[in-house]
Amino acid sequence: MITITTTEALAAFCETAKQFPYVTVDTEFLRERTYYSKLCLVQLAVPSEVEGSAVLLDPLAKGISLDPLYDLMRDETVVKVFHAARQDIEIFFIEGGVIPTPLFDTQVAAMVAGFGEQVGYETLVRKIVKAQLDKTSRFTDWSRRPLTEAQQNYALADVTHLRGIYEYLASELEQSGRLAWVEEELGILTDPGTYVVEPEYAWHRIKTRTSSGRFLAIVRELARFRETYARTKNIPRNRVIKDDALLELASTKPKTVNDLSRSRLLLREARKGEVADGLLAAVQAGIDTPVESQPKADRSRDKLQVNPALADLLRVLLKARSEQLGVAQKLIATSSELDEISAGIHDGATLKGWRREAFGEDALRLCRGELGLKANGNMVEVFEI
Repeated sequence: MITITTTEALAAFCETAKQFPYVTVDTEFLRERTYYSKLCLVQLAVPSEVEGSAVLLDPLAKGISLDPLYDLMRDETVVKVFHAARQDIEIFFIEGGVIPTPLFDTQVAAMVAGFGEQVGYETLVRKIVKAQLDKTSRFTDWSRRPLTEAQQNYALADVTHLRGIYEYLASELEQSGRLAWVEEELGILTDPGTYVVEPEYAWHRIKTRTSSGRFLAIVRELARFRETYARTKNIPRNRVIKDDALLELASTKPKTVNDLSRSRLLLREARKGEVADGLLAAVQAGIDTPVESQPKADRSRDKLQVNPALADLLRVLLKARSEQLGVAQKLIATSSELDEISAGIHDGATLKGWRREAFGEDALRLCRGELGLKANGNMVEVFEI
């Protein structure tokens, strides 16, 4: 088992990796105590059985530079294979300014290949490579050194089995002609905007049913302060103020530190000092926001003239097509998207790209009365009218 702890050794491995068609990648990190993920370990493997084909990279090693790794992530001749890649890519983007390309995510690919919704890595290992994973080291402090042998074995398994999973899924998707479907889905993961949270829009993450412009303006300013403060101090958002406490302050509109002390949900640390000052200033900024500048809740769905019967028929059609194609239903269309189609809104994601080919065109034909559905035993058949 090889652990890379120097820039020179990393550069040598990465140059070797560039001679292969793909490299499997995984990371271990901590995020419980920081705003940004702390990268603690990187696992890499190339399709070879020789010694050193799978390695552990210690980013915490003294003096090591990850530039050779970032250079490999940019190499267009080598496919970078991850499972559930979003958090891994976010780390590479934030720390190295790079998004791995070309990219292959086995979780997305498995959904297209008929393994269900958001299938876990352990399930794919069991079903595709016929192996069992030792998960005893799953919840561990990856920043502590030295790593135990169990930790190292667990970490390496996340990329060694991934080779067989990738080769199987890539072959299946090529035979079915669905590789382009996966590439289309990966557009979100390869978009830098996916990993950038602007303080101005941080309030969109907060769930509220209130449509009051004044209330939403206060929520926006509180969320803006929280995002900026947490990022500056590199602490989790919830260490500044939790969502429920933020909504409480938007409702009670405290003006003084004494008002803050009456909060039921606010953390003790947020009732004094610069956090308290920031919260009070944010509340006041929200109150002072002119009506024309207040955010407005998205009420577009409130005006939808949903046809319940047609929406139900679309759900039956989706189930039939999903079973026929072996693709997870939620990957094709969500319940709200089906409601929109039944209401005559035909510009959603379900009616674009591969989804239109797989389901959307038939959905429109069903709406126009050109297709019908009938039961045949336990199956639903689609027929021309």
